[in-house]
Amino acid sequence: MDVVERIKTELGSSPVVLFMKGTPDFPQCGFSAQTVAALRAVGAEFKHVNIFEEPEIREALKRFSNWPTYPQLYVKGELIGGCDIALQMYQSGELKKLLAEAGALGQAPALSKPAASARQP
Repeated sequence: MDVVERIKTELGSSPVVLFMKGTPDFPQCGFSAQTVAALRAVGAEFKHVNIFEEPEIREALKRFSNWPTYPQLYVKGELIGGCDIALQMYQSGELKKLLAEAGALGQAPALSKPAASARQP
């Protein structure tokens, strides 16, 4: 299976897929950490791909998505964007609505919130 097929397989494996640096419990960059925090705050159920463990996917996904940075958030196989877009959508309520429509919401943890810098004053 070539790398583009692997990307498509990952995208088809879950309604929400986050290509990120590190893992949700141990993110290896602040942007990935903030995106995970926003997803967790709305109770999202999501799959992650650690791009540091998948160097072929890391390079090919930039071309596949025409998006040069990470994290990359996909819902139902469609690129939503990176950290800034995910946080804007979280703050406006759009993220929760989109994930609900995708059937990707579980229970939101009571104390899980994005980093203070990600919240509106």
